[in-house]
Amino acid sequence: MVRYKTTPGRKMEGVVRKVLVIDVPGLVLGLLGEETPHLSSLASTGFVCPMETVFPAVTCPVQSTWLTGTMPSEHGIVGNGWYWRELGEVFFWRQPDRLVGGDRIWDEARKLDSSFSAARLFWWFSMDMNVDVAVTPRPCYGAKGQKVPDLWTRPRHLRENLQEKLGPFPLFHFWGPNAGIKSTKWIVDATNYVMENQTPTLLLTYLPHLDYDFQRYGPDDPRSRKALAELDAQAGRLIGYGRAQGFEVVVVSEYGIEPVSGAVFLNRFLREADLLEVRETPFGEILDPVASRAFAVVDHQAAHVYVADPKDLGRIRGVLSELPGVERVLDREGQEEMGIAHPRSGELVLLAEEGRWFAYPWWLDDDMAPDFAETVDIHRKPGYDPAELFMGKGRFYAAWKLFLRKLGFSVLLDVVPLDPSMVGGSHGRLPSAAEKSPVLICSNSEAGVDGIHAKDFRRWLLDFMKG
Repeated sequence: MVRYKTTPGRKMEGVVRKVLVIDVPGLVLGLLGEETPHLSSLASTGFVCPMETVFPAVTCPVQSTWLTGTMPSEHGIVGNGWYWRELGEVFFWRQPDRLVGGDRIWDEARKLDSSFSAARLFWWFSMDMNVDVAVTPRPCYGAKGQKVPDLWTRPRHLRENLQEKLGPFPLFHFWGPNAGIKSTKWIVDATNYVMENQTPTLLLTYLPHLDYDFQRYGPDDPRSRKALAELDAQAGRLIGYGRAQGFEVVVVSEYGIEPVSGAVFLNRFLREADLLEVRETPFGEILDPVASRAFAVVDHQAAHVYVADPKDLGRIRGVLSELPGVERVLDREGQEEMGIAHPRSGELVLLAEEGRWFAYPWWLDDDMAPDFAETVDIHRKPGYDPAELFMGKGRFYAAWKLFLRKLGFSVLLDVVPLDPSMVGGSHGRLPSAAEKSPVLICSNSEAGVDGIHAKDFRRWLLDFMKG
């Protein structure tokens, strides 16, 4: 086998293979073995190779690179969230596909085969895209603070069909303190339903289970090894059903999760240096990005630092370079080298040291933390918060708050700990060794390669479907 590289001018005249692509974030070469009999069997039947990922190695940039064949500097997805300068706000986990620059793999495939159809389940940026089938979480929010699990689908009736057959999507097992195998089982069942009833040519789905305990406890903890076996069992169900429906199966992963033992509080550092400003409100201190000379949007082991005045860049870069836990500070030249230079990126982009990660808090006293800090609130927090995977005040306290909500009281579900020191795993850095690399596993050995870069996955997949 050889390392896959794109071939300029290669044409695809038609699609002859149906392919099921399963995204398993957190899966790396070193995890394949006795605890993963189904994934290992797929690899032995076909092939497995390491995949070079992109920086930052987090969900939205990697998935966008796979589908467009370009780096974040081109497609513009520089993280799971970023600072929207034109709005003066930080937003994470937006859904519209129009945010991604460039065409998608199905755009090219349709030009070459008019019968081609695509389905995308639980991949990000799944709203308003031109796929034939789409399923993505879309909760309903009530005026009293209720969050009701729901879906956004294409076609629209698929939302009702799936939830009538499988029950409501288990949103609170998809993220938060209760995140676990239940959501992955539901996604497997939904994927099998789409395979049988929608019959797409290309079906992309997502199994998130390794993200939870690997981040809670670290990848080497016995609870994480148990999660690995649970994930493999669900992947086995999906692989078996896909093969029975005539699909070739491809398994990919966005990143590996490494053990960490301490957070780096960039925003607290910037505040103490009189660079970051907050607003004092009745609900705690709120980051004021418009008034700040510098602040950080943190995303696991990567961070975008937005600097208002170019005259401050040199000084800020210098002090951040000396901050313990920061491995590298990228200016525009460094960002170009890493493929992340884009107008959405911060004036500086930071990479955490191995074993460290970036936490978003800016408050210096927990009594001044904003009220949403102790809640699961991925859309209001201007940074990623893995502490949302933990229950900070006990399950009895959470059950009492939920009971009050059911009675109609508007109460804060403040169950997330403010101390992130318990977080055991993180990601975002590029892997330091082959066994820590994300994987490409395929059911067909004819397409085998020794290695591939994430930006070449689109072309490889098109060639594979061509046969």
